[in-house]
Amino acid sequence: MSSDSSVLTALLSGNEPGRTPRVSKSSSVLYDTPGPRARARYRAFGVLSVLGIAGLLWYAYDSLASAGQFSAAMWEPFQYTAVQQRIVDGLLDTLTAFGVAALLSLVLGALLAAGRLSDHKPLRAVATAVVQFFRAMPLLIMIFALYHSLFGTSPFWALVTGLTLYNGSVQAEIIRSGVNAVPRGQSEAAYAIGLRKTQVMLTILVPQAVRSMLPAIIGQLVVTLKDTSLGFVITYTELLYAGKLIASNTSTADGYPYIPVVIVIGTIYIGMCLLLTALAKWIEARGRRGANRRTPAAA
Repeated sequence: MSSDSSVLTALLSGNEPGRTPRVSKSSSVLYDTPGPRARARYRAFGVLSVLGIAGLLWYAYDSLASAGQFSAAMWEPFQYTAVQQRIVDGLLDTLTAFGVAALLSLVLGALLAAGRLSDHKPLRAVATAVVQFFRAMPLLIMIFALYHSLFGTSPFWALVTGLTLYNGSVQAEIIRSGVNAVPRGQSEAAYAIGLRKTQVMLTILVPQAVRSMLPAIIGQLVVTLKDTSLGFVITYTELLYAGKLIASNTSTADGYPYIPVVIVIGTIYIGMCLLLTALAKWIEARGRRGANRRTPAAA
C-alpha cells in the first residue's frame, strides 16, 4: 500500500517512479524569469524613458537659454562685494538657526524619548501625544503659525521653535528605537546587580544604542539644515531669502539672474549637507575604531 501511494505521489509531482525528484530552478525565486520578449520590452521601455527624460531636460535648458539665463552677463552680479556679503550673511544666519535648532531638538528628543520609555503611564501618555502631534503637523504651517501668533517680531525664534518641535519629535523616536534595540539581557543584568533605571539607561543602554542610532540622528540633522530654508516664508534672512533678494533686486543686461542664483545657493546647500554627512561618517568610524581597541578585562 505504501509503495503504491509513493508511486502515485511521484506521478502527481511530475517525477518518474524510482528516479531522483527534479527540483524546478524557478522554485527558489518569487517571480518567473522574464523571457526574450519580456527582456526586449524592458530594454525598449528603459531606452524610451531615458530619451523622454533627456528630452525634458533639453527642453528646460533650451527655454532657459533662450531667456538668457545662462549668459555671461547673468554671472556678473556675483563679482560685486555687496552681493557676496549678502550671501555670506545669509549663510551665517542659516548656520546660526541650524545650530540652535539642532541642539534644542536633540535635547527635546532625549526628554521625549525618556518620557516614552518611562514606567509612569501618565508621563508616557503625554510624551506620546506630544511626539505624535508634532510629527504629524506640517513644518511649514507650524512655522507660519508660530510667527503670526507668538514671535511676530522675531522670525529667528519662530523658525528655530518650529524646527525644534518637529525635529525633536523625530529624534525622540530615533532615540527610543535605538534604546529598545539593545538586547533585553543587558538591562536585566544591570537590574540584577542593583542598578536603578536611570543608571541602567545612562550607563548601559544609551552608550550601546548611540552607535546604532548615530547615522539616523545625523540624517535627521541634515533634514534640519535643509529645513532652515523654510524661514523664507517669514522673511528670516537665511540663505534662500538672501538669494531671493539678489535675484529680484539685481538687474543685468539679459534680465534678473534667477537661475544663476539658484545654482549658487543650491550648491552651497549641497556642500553643507555633504560636509555634515562626512562628519557623521567620521564620528561613526572613530567610534568603531575605539570599540575595536578596547581589550577585555582580565578575569
